[in-house]
Amino acid sequence: MLTLSAGTIALVSLGAFIGAVSAGAAGFAFAMTASAIWLHVMDPVRSALLVVASGGLLHTILVWRMRATIDRARLAPLLIGGLAGVPIGVALLTVVDTALVRRMLGGLMVAYGGYALLAPSLPRVTAGGRRADAAVGLVGGVMSGLGGYSGVPATIWAQLRGWPKELARGVYQPFILAMHVSTLVLVGGLTFDRTSALLLVITLPALLLGGWLGYRLYGHLNERQFRRLLAAMIAASGAALVI
Repeated sequence: MLTLSAGTIALVSLGAFIGAVSAGAAGFAFAMTASAIWLHVMDPVRSALLVVASGGLLHTILVWRMRATIDRARLAPLLIGGLAGVPIGVALLTVVDTALVRRMLGGLMVAYGGYALLAPSLPRVTAGGRRADAAVGLVGGVMSGLGGYSGVPATIWAQLRGWPKELARGVYQPFILAMHVSTLVLVGGLTFDRTSALLLVITLPALLLGGWLGYRLYGHLNERQFRRLLAAMIAASGAALVI
């Protein structure tokens, strides 16, 4: 049973705020930054529930603000793969070593983020078409079920596809929202109780403030700055998962 002490409430709010700034500015990384803090005070299943519940609310607000940029044709195969992957991730949640999964994912993110920051340019992947997009979506769906980490594969894929910032966010942010909602439907029945509801309410002020600040920052970024921000966020979020 989680004890809602003053220290717990402060850490929950801090995780929500930092995650919301990240999501507002880069369109992803809420799950990694928030859960890196939340997992110090709650179990992985409850953390995953809070990630998809509060993250879903935040991404709903952000996606609504940028709804005109959503590319439905590119989003569709990711969604199909993702919706197939979420039940797999949820089924694995209680049987795999989630700490090991986080460390492995974090290590990969640090390596990729560091490379993306240092390389003069990223390789562009043009092969695979919709099947490759659906495969990335499947991986994202599994990662969503395991802890709400659906944004990692989709964001990296958008970079490797070479999509400009408006197009990239118009694909991976609605994808993240859809994965959060589907994961919430499946995970919510496992551990949604009065404590979880109270935790969600606690995050609201931090979510709104952090999301507003992050989105204002996003509006001032050009293409190059946005790509470097994504790379830095991927590396930093990976480091947070490893710690």
